Amino acid sequence: MAKAWICLSFLIILYLFSDRNFIKVNAETKTWCVAKPSSDQATLLDNINFACSHVDCRVLSSGCPCYSPSNLINHASIAMNLYYQANGRNYWNCNFKNSGLIVITNPSYGNCYYEYT
Repeated sequence: MAKAWICLSFLIILYLFSDRNFIKVNAETKTWCVAKPSSDQATLLDNINFACSHVDCRVLSSGCPCYSPSNLINHASIAMNLYYQANGRNYWNCNFKNSGLIVITNPSYGNCYYEYT
């Protein structure tokens, strides 16, 4: 039992002294925010509604390049990234109740370009 407490104490101390940003990037590294694949449909819809109430999500409209594929995880990822980019690319701007994921690989596809500002 003592070993478990020591391990737990170490993890807590590590967490408290970290900057809670587990992706170490330099100023030149580009980052994007996407939805975690494990996110449930209700969370994804909440993320779309929240992000799109703060940023322009017209790129998700029918007929636009990012409309297809028309599914919640794709649309949430695009909306979450728009919000993340517009708010300074801080890790907390990609949290979305722990359903966001910061990536360093450009998630753009086809004619749908994930914004990077």
